[in-house]
Amino acid sequence: MLMTQCSLKNYFIKSIIIFLFIFILSPFTTKAQAVYQPYSYQFYQKLNSIQYSTETRQHTALKPFLIDSVMRPSYDSLMNLNFQERDSWLGRKIYNEHLIESNQNNSHFYADILPDLSLGRDFAGGGKNTFVRTLGAQIGGNINDKFYYYISAYNNRSIFPNYINTFIDKSKVVPGQTYGDVGENVQDWNNYTAVTSYTPSKYLNISLAYDKNFIGDGYRSMLLSDVASNYTSLKLTGKLGNVQYMTMWSYMIDPLSPELVDKTRGKWGTFQYLDWNVNNRLSLGFFQSIIWANRTESGNGVRGIEPAYLNPIIFLRSVESSDPDSPDKMHLGLNAKYKILNNFALYGQFLLGEFTAKEFFTGNGYLHNKWGAQLGFRTFDTFGLKSLNLLGEFNAARPYTYTHFDPISNYSHFSQPLAHPLGANFREFVGIANYSIKRFDFSLQGNYSSYGLDPDDDSNFGKNIFKSYFNYESLYGNYIGQGLKTNLTFIDTRVSYLLNSKYNLRFELGAIIRQEKNERGKESSKMVTLGLRSSFRNLYYDF
Repeated sequence: MLMTQCSLKNYFIKSIIIFLFIFILSPFTTKAQAVYQPYSYQFYQKLNSIQYSTETRQHTALKPFLIDSVMRPSYDSLMNLNFQERDSWLGRKIYNEHLIESNQNNSHFYADILPDLSLGRDFAGGGKNTFVRTLGAQIGGNINDKFYYYISAYNNRSIFPNYINTFIDKSKVVPGQTYGDVGENVQDWNNYTAVTSYTPSKYLNISLAYDKNFIGDGYRSMLLSDVASNYTSLKLTGKLGNVQYMTMWSYMIDPLSPELVDKTRGKWGTFQYLDWNVNNRLSLGFFQSIIWANRTESGNGVRGIEPAYLNPIIFLRSVESSDPDSPDKMHLGLNAKYKILNNFALYGQFLLGEFTAKEFFTGNGYLHNKWGAQLGFRTFDTFGLKSLNLLGEFNAARPYTYTHFDPISNYSHFSQPLAHPLGANFREFVGIANYSIKRFDFSLQGNYSSYGLDPDDDSNFGKNIFKSYFNYESLYGNYIGQGLKTNLTFIDTRVSYLLNSKYNLRFELGAIIRQEKNERGKESSKMVTLGLRSSFRNLYYDF
C-alpha cells in the first residue's frame, strides 16, 4: 500500500514539473515580476506594518501569497537587509545573492543549496544529545508577471527529543513532513514542495501545488493550517475590488486508516474561502470545507472525485453540516479581523462542525454540537519600538470536533490535523514576541494548553480526532477538558544572526522548555540547540 501512495505522490510531483516546463516554453508579453513567498510565520510577521496598517486594505488571511505592489517595497527591503558590496564571489553568495541567479527578458530564475544543521542537548531525565542534518535545494523563478514556479527538496536525518519520538512511533510520520524510516532513535526521511502559479489576468490566479495552505490572521488556524504534511491541490484565487475568493480541490492521505481495498487510504477535500475587506479596518471571511473518502461507503470500491463537489461556489452544500449521518465531513467557518489602532489588530475565528439548533444553546453538552474558536491580537512597532511585534491568542475546540464516524473522513492528512495540532477537546493560550535589529532576530514564544486525554485505548473523550465518534463516552454532558486532565507548558526562545536574506541563511541559538503533566506523571524536555539554518518553512514542534 505504501508503494501505491508513494507512486501517486511521485505522479503528482512529475505532473507539476511537466506543467512547469510547458509554461517555461510558452511566450508571455507583460511588464512586472510576480513574487511567491513560501509561508513562514517568522518571516510574514515582518510584514505586519503593511498587512495590518489602517492605511492599507490587504487580504491577509490566505497564505502563502504572491507579494503585490503594496507589499513589494517592504519585501525588497527585507530581501536586501543590510546589503554591503562584496568583491569576492564567495562573499556575495554567502551574504547577498542566490547561489545561481538570472534576470533577463522580464524573467527571473534562482537556485540555492539549503543547509539545516544543528546540534542540541536535552537535559531532562538522563540527558540526550539531539541533532538535525538536513541538506536541501530549491529552484524558483517567474516568467514576466504571468507564471511562477518553485520546487524544493530535502534529505533529512535526525535524533529528536523523546516527546517527538513518541509522536513518530504512534503516527509513523515526522511532524509536518512525511513518512520516515521510523527507527527507535534515528529518523531518516525526504520531503518535497512543488508549486506552479499562473496569473492569466489581474483578477485570477491558478496554482497547482504539492504544498501546504493556511487560512487566518493568527499563529494557529482553526479553519485550515500548515501543521500537516504537504498535499496535492489545484487552487483558483480571484480578486475583484475588495473581495477575494479562493476555491481549492485537494488529495490527501490517511496512513492509519483500515486497508480494506486498494487505494482506500486516500481522501479528497474541497475548500472555499471568501474574504471581504469591508473597509480599511474591518475584514470578514467565510469558509467551507468538505472531506470525503476515496473509497465507497461500503469499503468495497473506489469512489474517486465526487462530481457534486467540483462546483466552486461556497455554501451550496451547507446541508452536510447538519447531517451527522453523511459519509462526508463538512465544516463551516468565519474569520474576522479589526484594526483598532494603526498598529493594533484584533482577529478571530469560529468553526462549526456539526450543529443541532435545539441543542446548541441549551448548554447540555450535546455530543453533536462541535465547534472551535479563536480570539487574538497582534501589534507591530509596539510601544514605538520599530520591529517589535507581539501576538496573543486563545484557541479552543469542543470534544469530538473535526472527527467523523468514519475516521478516514476526519479533518486530517498524514496522521496530523488539518487545523490545530492538539486536535480537539482543548484550550490553549499562545504568546509570541519578535524583535529585529539589523541582522539580529529575537523571538520568545510561550504556550499553555489544557486538554483531556483518553485514559486507555478503549475510551474516547474527544481529543483524538482519529477515533470514530460512534465510540463516545456520553451523548450529553460533554465539556472541554473531559477525560484525563492534562496541562502542557511550552516555552521557545531563539536568537539568530542573518547571513543571507535571500534564502534565510542564519546562525541560530535556541532553548526549549516543555512539560506535559497529569495525575499519572509528567514528561519534560529542557533543550538547547545551536545550528546553521536556512529556508522559509513552518515546522511545528510545540505540541
